[in-house]
Order: sequence, then C-alpha cells, then structure tokens
Amino acid sequence: MKYDVPLRVIGSFLVVFAYFVIVYIDVTVGVALSLTGDTLALPFFIRTKAWDVVGMIGVLSFVSISKLISSQTGF
Repeated sequence: MKYDVPLRVIGSFLVVFAYFVIVYIDVTVGVALSLTGDTLALPFFIRTKAWDVVGMIGVLSFVSISKLISSQTGF
C-alpha cells in the first residue's frame, strides 16, 4: 500500500470532522482542520492524476484561507 492512501483516508475524515467543527464549535478551528485534511489528501490525488479534484481542493482551500483571514481581522 502506498503511503498516501492512509493519508487520504485520514484527510477525508478530518474534512468531515472539520465541517462539524465549523458549524457547531468554531469557524477558525474548523477551517484550520479542513485545510489540514485537504493537505493530507492532496498527494493521493496528484499521484492518481485526478486533476479535477486537485483543482477543486485548490479553489476550496483558497476560499477557506480567505475566510480564515477575514475571521482573524474581523472583516
């Protein structure tokens, strides 16, 4: 088994858990968990050449980072 398969599974669970945290606990912590999960899953999708998923993760990460910055600055 490749090293990136367990990372993808952990990343997927982390993204689902992050959504729960965003909705019910704290946006900043949830966004950070979501970005971590996306980062863990990314090597698998690059290796399998799933460029549509890589692009989607990139766009959603950009949105998450902008939300993280706006929640830190108060805008």
